[in-house]
Amino acid sequence: MYQLHRATLVGSISIVLWGTLALLTRLTDGRIPAFQLMAMTFTVAFLLMSLRWWRQGHLGGRHLRQPLLAWLLGVGGYFGYHFCYFMAMSKAPAVEVSLLAYLWPLLIVLFAALLPGQKLKPQHLLGALLALIGCWMLIGNGSAGFSSDYLPGYLLALTCALIWSSYSVASRLVSAVPTDAVGWFCAVTALLALVCHLVWEVTVWPQNSTQWIGVLGLGLGPVGIAFFTWDYGIKHGDLQLLGVLAYAAPMISVLLLLVAGDAQPSWTLAMACLAIVAGSAVAGISRKRRVVNKEVSAQPLN
Repeated sequence: MYQLHRATLVGSISIVLWGTLALLTRLTDGRIPAFQLMAMTFTVAFLLMSLRWWRQGHLGGRHLRQPLLAWLLGVGGYFGYHFCYFMAMSKAPAVEVSLLAYLWPLLIVLFAALLPGQKLKPQHLLGALLALIGCWMLIGNGSAGFSSDYLPGYLLALTCALIWSSYSVASRLVSAVPTDAVGWFCAVTALLALVCHLVWEVTVWPQNSTQWIGVLGLGLGPVGIAFFTWDYGIKHGDLQLLGVLAYAAPMISVLLLLVAGDAQPSWTLAMACLAIVAGSAVAGISRKRRVVNKEVSAQPLN
């Protein structure tokens, strides 16, 4: 049980780091092309893991030989999600794309029930729905509504949700693959992003130290450490609880922007945060009760 709690806590680090995504992206000034930024940040993530390998006394070659399924999930999850997300953003309004893409935590809760020995827990489902409502209140405040004119973009956004949730749940099937292998998945993702950049984009390098800090911050945090801790969490932690907690990322993002002066407080923001916290609490309390019940039932009868 300690292993489960520890892995869930480690996975939660990713959610906090993903909450810094908007603030760090703001530092890049939004001028760096999407695939170029993706290639740069995933390269930083690879170098970060390479530093870990170097400290262990090797160059990471021992982590190259992994099952084909692990490579398909890792590269497919990282590159596939971002590719579909960038394509969706080019074909539909950003707000609606974000709303649809952020269905992935709810899908994790649903798909996790398909794993061996797992079942759909009502508390987790209720918590995910509450948090989803809060997430949509946060992101969708400026939405003009869905339109059939943007259907291709909406479908790509839904594909994003499907890819990331499937990757997160299916990774449990390759839980024996060490997190160190994620470094190689990041390297291949960076290479594929570079190819897309060279085909579709014009290179724009950061123009000042602030933009470079944004790039390095993204590569070290939301892309680097976050993907490493998420890998460990989804393989060994409470997957459904992590799915519910993931809705805290947009809440953290908005709160950081609020502190930075780039967002305004409102009752909608307060209600959205309340819904996300309530959903996370419902899911967390369900786990705590089950642990307490197991401990009580395990005590010997006098």
